[in-house]
Amino acid sequence: MTDATLDQARQSIAVGSKSFAMASRFLPSGMHDDCVMLYAWCRHADDVIDGQEAGFATGAAHDPAARLAELRDLTHRALAGQPSAPVYAGLARVVAARDIPHRHVDELLNGFAMDVEGRVYRDMTDLLDYCYHVAGVVGVMMARIMGVRDDGVLDRASDLGLAFQLTNIARDVIDDARIGRTYLPRDLLRSEGLKRIDPDDPGQRPALHRVALRLLDQAEIYYRSADTGIAALPRRPALAIAAARNIYRQIGVKLRAQGPDAWAGRLSTTRGEKLRLAARAVGSTILRRRPRAIDRSGLYIRP
Repeated sequence: MTDATLDQARQSIAVGSKSFAMASRFLPSGMHDDCVMLYAWCRHADDVIDGQEAGFATGAAHDPAARLAELRDLTHRALAGQPSAPVYAGLARVVAARDIPHRHVDELLNGFAMDVEGRVYRDMTDLLDYCYHVAGVVGVMMARIMGVRDDGVLDRASDLGLAFQLTNIARDVIDDARIGRTYLPRDLLRSEGLKRIDPDDPGQRPALHRVALRLLDQAEIYYRSADTGIAALPRRPALAIAAARNIYRQIGVKLRAQGPDAWAGRLSTTRGEKLRLAARAVGSTILRRRPRAIDRSGLYIRP
């Protein structure tokens, strides 16, 4: 690994994911570096598909299918020992060092394919499958970096990824609709009398908010399940993941509190809020207040 590999990964996270950057500081150095390199590749892959840089549109014309094909090729070459750039070299190093099955990398790529193909999400089961492929599997890979090999704990790591993605989807309903994407399940939209989302129709906002709240209700189930897995981690990784949990969950808390008006701008947490929410994680990790174990019966089963 060259200095450029890790330096570029750190810069990518600092610019593109301030929440992750803050929470990951609690990790031991080697574990932190590997998590940052994995996350940097995930961020890069997401940007490649969306024609963005650090989560922001570049304005360049693009062919998502061609971008996905190139991303797959460069990723597979890297895993075979032929990385084309530092971000791919970092991925390859982490996958080899932490014994991450290559199928997990492909599962994430398959999640991006769902976006490229314009998949329609008929119900919550469909949506949870998407959430696993773009976020749950990232939780599984992060947990493997932290030394987790127990399938039960890996299931809980996936649950946290599902909760994060459900929260993101609820937050981004209007922004996603503006780029032609609808993640809200069609059956939930129909229950509110909606056939499609018009991002410029304020009259739809109350109904859309009610649907978003149903996603947040689902997210809460998965956040609670994930708490069981966090408690099984060593103290420092547990603190980092609990901090990330608190910070991401706060987006949903704000969306609930602000109602449809929350979509007038982009919901986020301030640096002060992030610090407070990270500090709150101490009580559940350093002080080892073990949460009540949540039965996973009826929850999503990862592939």
